[in-house]
Amino acid sequence: MISTAASLAPPAGRCRNGWPRLGWAEGLRPILRWLPAALILLAAPAAVAAPQRVVSMNLCTDQLAMLLAAPDQLVAISRLTRDPRMSPLAERAQALPLHHSSAEEIHLLRPDLVIAGQFTPGPVLEMLRRLGHRVEARPPANSIADIRTEITAMGNLLGREAQAAALLADFDRQLAELRDGRDRGRAALYYANGFTSGRETLAGDILAAAGYRNIADDFGITGTAALPVEQLVLAGPELLVTGATWPGHSRSEAILDHPALAHAVPRHVEVADRDWVCGTPFVLRAIRALQAPDAAQLTPPRPEPPRSAR
Repeated sequence: MISTAASLAPPAGRCRNGWPRLGWAEGLRPILRWLPAALILLAAPAAVAAPQRVVSMNLCTDQLAMLLAAPDQLVAISRLTRDPRMSPLAERAQALPLHHSSAEEIHLLRPDLVIAGQFTPGPVLEMLRRLGHRVEARPPANSIADIRTEITAMGNLLGREAQAAALLADFDRQLAELRDGRDRGRAALYYANGFTSGRETLAGDILAAAGYRNIADDFGITGTAALPVEQLVLAGPELLVTGATWPGHSRSEAILDHPALAHAVPRHVEVADRDWVCGTPFVLRAIRALQAPDAAQLTPPRPEPPRSAR
C-alpha cells in the first residue's frame, strides 16, 4: 500500500509546482547573467544638468566663460573684464552685469555655479560654499598646455563640452601654423622692477612658440625672477620684450627707460597685456606680435621722465 506522503511527493526531478528541479548553480545562472549590467547602472553617475546661472570672479575665468557659455548662462563677471587694457573681450563685456567680488553680492545673484581663480580671496569662497553655492577655483595657466587644459575644464563646468572641443581645435590649428620652426634669435622678457620670466611661465612659453630663445636660460631662471639690467645688457639679446606701459609715471617702470637698454638691444616690442596676462586663446595674438614684422620694430624712443620720477 502506498502511503499518503509518498502519493503527494512530486515526481523525481521536479518541484511541487511541476517545474524542473534545478541545482543551486543553475538557479543562479539567470541572476548572474544580468548582474554585471545592473552593477554598471548602479555605478554610473547621474547626469548633471548644465548650470543655468553662472558667476565668474576672475579676469581669466571671465574670458573663457564668455567664449564658451550659452546665451544668458553667464549672469555676472568681474569688473576688470571691461578694461580694454586688460581684456580682449572688453567690448563684449559691456553687455554683462558686473559684481565687486563680495560674497553677499554674489549670493544675491542666486548662482548655481561660481567660478573663481586659485588666488581669489579664500574667505569669500568659503563663505559662498557655506551659503550652499557650488564653487570651482581654477589655477592660472603657466604654459600653452595649461591653456588647452583650462578650455576643456571650462567646457565641462558649463556643460558646453562640444563648444570647448571646437574652440580647442581652432586654437591648436592656429598655433600649429604659427610654430613655423624658425629660429628668430635671442630675446629677453623684461618688466617693471627688473623682473624676467623663464621657460616655465606662460610668457616664456609664448616666447618659445614665437621662435625665440630666452636669455633667462643663461642664468638658470625658469620661473619669474629679478634680472639686473647689467646682466641683461651683457647677455646681448637681439630683442627686448616688455608689456605695455601704463599712463603716468612709475618708479617700478623707470628701469625700462634705462638708456643702456636702448643702446644695447637693437629691437624692442611691447605686447599688449590683454593678449597674454591670461591663459586664453588670445595668446595667439601675442605670438603674432612677436613674430611680425619678423623681429619686431626698432627700439622706439621713450619720453624723458620728469625729474620728479627719476
